[in-house]
Amino acid sequence: MNARVDHILDEALALPADERSAVAVALLDSLENADTASVSEAWRAEIKRRRDELHAGNVRAVPWAEVKQRFRSL
Repeated sequence: MNARVDHILDEALALPADERSAVAVALLDSLENADTASVSEAWRAEIKRRRDELHAGNVRAVPWAEVKQRFRSL
């Protein structure tokens, strides 16, 4: 990333959770207008990367019930 992006990210991360969520949604919505093929390819690459990490044992899967419980405790 560059200095401008780092600054914006730092500012966004300093926001309260509800405002960070609103920023995240706005950014994701803005990608809907982006080239769908490049977004789809990016997701394919991300899914492959995550699958490879899981198969290599570098990460472990967490049951959805546990994830929900963690979020509720925040």
